[in-house]
Amino acid sequence: MLAAAAQVDTGDTAWLLAATALVLLMTPGLALFYGGMVRTKSVLNMLMMSFVSIALVTVVWLAAGYSLAFGDDAGGGLIGVLDHAGMSGVGPDSVHGTVPTVLFATFQLTFAIITAALVSGAIADRAKFAAWLVFVPLWALLVYVPVAHWVWGPGGWILDGLGALDFAGGLPVEITSGASGLALCLVLGPRLGFKKDAMRPHNLPMVVLGAGLLWFGWFGFNAGSALGANGLAAAVFLNTLAAGCTGLLGWLFVEQKRDGHPTTLGAASGAVAGLVAITPSCGSVSLLGALVVGLAAGVVCSYAVSWKFKLNYDDSLDVVGVHLVGGVIGTLLIGVFAVESMTGGPEGLAHGGGLALLGKQLVAVVAVGAYAFLVTYGIGKLLDRAIGFRADEEHEQTGLDLTVHAESAYDHGVLGHGAPVGSSSLSSVQKATPQA
Repeated sequence: MLAAAAQVDTGDTAWLLAATALVLLMTPGLALFYGGMVRTKSVLNMLMMSFVSIALVTVVWLAAGYSLAFGDDAGGGLIGVLDHAGMSGVGPDSVHGTVPTVLFATFQLTFAIITAALVSGAIADRAKFAAWLVFVPLWALLVYVPVAHWVWGPGGWILDGLGALDFAGGLPVEITSGASGLALCLVLGPRLGFKKDAMRPHNLPMVVLGAGLLWFGWFGFNAGSALGANGLAAAVFLNTLAAGCTGLLGWLFVEQKRDGHPTTLGAASGAVAGLVAITPSCGSVSLLGALVVGLAAGVVCSYAVSWKFKLNYDDSLDVVGVHLVGGVIGTLLIGVFAVESMTGGPEGLAHGGGLALLGKQLVAVVAVGAYAFLVTYGIGKLLDRAIGFRADEEHEQTGLDLTVHAESAYDHGVLGHGAPVGSSSLSSVQKATPQA
């Protein structure tokens, strides 16, 4: 895995440095996207759940996560060895492909960070922050890291054994976060007033800004996964742009036809749905395939977000409807639209490849989805019994910003009557009239 420093390509390294920064920016972008979608009383809590994930996952990744995910296989294709625990042996002179290994490890770290942060959207407004601080490291080690090894690690059973394809993270990022979000929805139960009270996004400009930052960062996410400044990265870059566009248009088409009104939230959500779906398939499909993948995700996900009302699970910010469903769509459609010019070999059903690749993609989707759901459900139940995962009813009604963080996102309520910011004690802040 480690090779001579002479193999480092400066162009590839420069591009991956930029891509790593782009992917890290996606987590603050996600914080704004999620923060705008919640009510004013829990904006800061939503931002904090994303931002604290950066710190928590980084510590876990450096300690053991990278080694377990990308170290040599320990046997059976299930997990790596701990030879690089604490980043042992990953110095400036070691090389992964044509880039420094330490840069590759950092690039992959940014993937792990945003995947953990994605899960928070499913339990917005009602999770104990202290429980989240414990959940994230456990989840990263027990869910994300093994799946990353299966899909991308040396000897991983999905990569080397099954032969399923996933260029940039449909399985370890999108399906894992979506299935885990569903599990936590069931552990915590619905928000107070679910299906009764209006729970509209409080700041749509913030949502659009967050979606724009996500889209911007997604070019690093997908094109950076080529691990080089080359033609494949360029093709993936264009596929990513195209799918985001058709996802946006597909969602708006459904809204116009179904509701009579194309919405700002729908445009942002549709773009994200298209980007989610193209993530696994961006390095496998042609430009035409990318357009179809994005459109399919925009249309299907626009309907999927309403399933929670019929099935009575409270996926607050549509992690299941967008990331799980979009990830499944993108991963499965590799088996339909994969082309040899992108994959270097395997082709999908639409290009004469038969059903073999589609079958492999289906097995990978079911295995990863089931694993993520079951393990996350177990972690959630354990934490709920040990320290409680659901916020107190009074805190949830008042808002987690005031009761947990002793802050308000906007200059109103306690801070709107002349009190200087930070001057109120937590006990007095908790008595403030909750904001809608």
